[in-house]
Amino acid sequence: MERVTVADAVRELEDLSGCLDNAYWDSSAVHQKDLFYNLISILHAELNELAKLSVSDHYMAYEPITAPWRGALGKLKQLQGNIDNGVLRSKTASHLEEHLPKVIRFFTGLN
Repeated sequence: MERVTVADAVRELEDLSGCLDNAYWDSSAVHQKDLFYNLISILHAELNELAKLSVSDHYMAYEPITAPWRGALGKLKQLQGNIDNGVLRSKTASHLEEHLPKVIRFFTGLN
């Protein structure tokens, strides 16, 4: 697996954040909105921690920082498996299909 830097992670996490925000507003079911809101909240906490790093640290290898984000892999995989059922707009679904695998690979090698 190719090394993911902090800068790469920030870019992908920000893209995923926008996708999840769109999915939240596109969704009409409360349980789907809950899943999206949960992931958005966890993702924002991770991005806030990454924002505290110095720009000179952005070349370093990325590892998930916050405990909730480290535990989000199950929710991300659940979302990935239910895109066809849970996301109504095709544009939002295609963006999630593009960005979720990239973010899920951040967890490769973690126990």
